[in-house]
Amino acid sequence: MIGSGDVRLALTVGDPAGIGPEIIAACLRSLPRGVCEIQVYGDLGALERAGGWSPEGTRGVELRAFDTASAEVVPGRPDPKAAAGVVAAIEQATRACLRGEVDAIVTGPLSKEVLGAGGYTYPGHTELLAELCGASDPIMLLTGGELRVVPATIHCPLREVPERLSRIDLSRLLEKLTSELSRCFALERPRIAVCGLNPHASDGGRFGDEEQRFIQPAVELARERGVAVSGPLSADSLFARAVAGEFDAVVGMYHDQVLGPLKLHAFGRAVNVTLGLPILRTSVDHGTAFELAGKGVAESSSMLAAISLAVQIARQGASGRSSSGAQHTIERRDEA
Repeated sequence: MIGSGDVRLALTVGDPAGIGPEIIAACLRSLPRGVCEIQVYGDLGALERAGGWSPEGTRGVELRAFDTASAEVVPGRPDPKAAAGVVAAIEQATRACLRGEVDAIVTGPLSKEVLGAGGYTYPGHTELLAELCGASDPIMLLTGGELRVVPATIHCPLREVPERLSRIDLSRLLEKLTSELSRCFALERPRIAVCGLNPHASDGGRFGDEEQRFIQPAVELARERGVAVSGPLSADSLFARAVAGEFDAVVGMYHDQVLGPLKLHAFGRAVNVTLGLPILRTSVDHGTAFELAGKGVAESSSMLAAISLAVQIARQGASGRSSSGAQHTIERRDEA
């Protein structure tokens, strides 16, 4: 086991019928010794059935189980009875982080449909974590390759986006994002680009007026407050500019506007980071993939990247050192 002064992570298994158990098992087997201490929260039976981990790989790993009404979940067959255990694991991992017992949590994928069928109304991890932490207006950022992206609105129907944009404080989001990018990614003055909502950022009002009514005023106000922000810009060419290094982060108006380009650019390597919480949380960039569960084909690279980034940010925060802002990569340990 590595020293108690190093990074301690809580990993949640996620939905036991999805690929969460097997990608976490793969990471436990392949992580080099001495990287971090790990506590695993969730359905440990599912984790064991997914391949578990080698005896030599258990050093520094503490397991936390939570009883569920569906202890024998079958891979690929989602069961609403597992929802209570999934939520309990997230709750306990979050509380451990709030108490300072771990430095960060890394979450496996859950199913919104399973949570809903199990009686929970959370649309995803972000909202659940915000409630547990008593935080308002958390920021969902995904990072991978040369992109960092943030959706201004997250889980809602597309038809509701304009109305939601009229209610959110976009200028405040840009200020908060600037602060969080500096804190977590050691960027001295982050350069942020803002997408328009409409094609060609409405082309001067020809294709809508949300840019003139909501987005442009927020950008100008944030700029007056010291934020290095550009926009609103046409989304169809903006992401190529960001990949080329012109911007440090892109704020889009809705979920798929930013996550589509991010996943095309870095699928399987991207990490979800929840900013604006009193704890550090990272996660995979994909869902439960029930159709792949139990077939031995699930790829664990995004979970490994999420662990790597959590370790990097936690170490940076503990030491106060700055870095280039580049995402840290933990190399896999060769498996026998």
